[in-house]
Amino acid sequence: MLSQEDNDLLTRTGPGTAMGELIRRYWIPALVSEEIPAPDCPPVQVRVLGEELVAFRDSQGGIGLLNEHCSHRGTSLYYGRNEECGLRCIYHGWKYDVEGNVLETPAEPPESDFRKKIRHPAYPTVEVAGVIFAYLGPREKRPLFPNYAWAQLPQSRTYVTKCLLECNYLQGLEGECDSSHLSFLHREFGAAGRQALYAQDTAPVYEVEETDFGLRLIALRQAGPGETYVRVSSFVMPVSCWVPAFNKEIHIYVPADDTHTWRYDLGFLRDREVRAEEVHRRRQIGPDYVRIRNLRNHYLQDRQLQKRVNFTGIEDFLNHDACATETMGPIYDRSREHLGMSDRAVIALRRFLLGAVRALQQGKEPPHIVREPAHNRFPHVDTLAEAIPAEIHWKQHFKHLTMCAPEEAPAIPAAKEKAAS
Repeated sequence: MLSQEDNDLLTRTGPGTAMGELIRRYWIPALVSEEIPAPDCPPVQVRVLGEELVAFRDSQGGIGLLNEHCSHRGTSLYYGRNEECGLRCIYHGWKYDVEGNVLETPAEPPESDFRKKIRHPAYPTVEVAGVIFAYLGPREKRPLFPNYAWAQLPQSRTYVTKCLLECNYLQGLEGECDSSHLSFLHREFGAAGRQALYAQDTAPVYEVEETDFGLRLIALRQAGPGETYVRVSSFVMPVSCWVPAFNKEIHIYVPADDTHTWRYDLGFLRDREVRAEEVHRRRQIGPDYVRIRNLRNHYLQDRQLQKRVNFTGIEDFLNHDACATETMGPIYDRSREHLGMSDRAVIALRRFLLGAVRALQQGKEPPHIVREPAHNRFPHVDTLAEAIPAEIHWKQHFKHLTMCAPEEAPAIPAAKEKAAS
């Protein structure tokens, strides 16, 4: 369990909060590229970490992520005109570029230089793999964008979905660090392969390693005579977990505010393009990225399906996860829980985050902040699921899973930044 003080420390992420300041030190998803698909298309509202923002793609394809409210008198820029390399407020015509520079104040006298004295709040962005990432922290602390394996692939080999969760981000993130729930929440009756293995061994043995990027989470199950099934997930700072779903997926839980979360599922294939029909999760998400099966309609649970087909009577892994985490309430009171051996990874996650946020409060650099181009590579950040001979330790079998990245690494060009500097 957690004390109320620690629970508040981990779950409160708005401006001025300790956890909010920690998350702001990293590049995090702000929206998906399809929301602003073309130059001069309509702007969109973005809510991240309790901040009201507006995103737009200018005439040259540059991406702006600005405070939603005009610096003049606060009118929403969501209703503004996206034209001629700037976003223009409909109230008095003030116009902003992607960096927050005030380009025009047409209601002021022609000789006025008033606009030069104002800079509208704007955040830098990086667009990669169909996602627009933003850095919301202090400008002088901005790190390099991490050059993960998926960031180096053509977009045709990646896919992304986005949906809204009606709960605090930590509830979703903790679910990703819990391998034992695979034996229950996602069980399909009569299934073969991994599903059969999860049903056979419902109490995996856990190992947890603290690494330079976060945590490596290892769940070990008996896979049959002389074999151990190894499932490795990686919690990567600040709010993502790499899991062996489909091929490899990164599930990212970005706080919209303290009681709502944007879940991004970013997957990639190294050897071929992704086919549209393979991204079946899109069929579960309706307008405005709200899931069709949600808390208000009880996830369209089918009790007959629950008896005959799967453990929950709910369709799709995405909705299973949402039901488990949203029904805890907007912010779960962790002083009420009773943790067991199956919660070892969840406990490790909380301890790691508490350590990171307290270290930042003491003025220390957060973990997994990339400053040097030569160190911007991460072959040791991975996820996998595989049966290996029982007499071989997983570390011997998967030798690339080290505690930290090689220090003598060749430099790899960083992803191109597309907005405010």
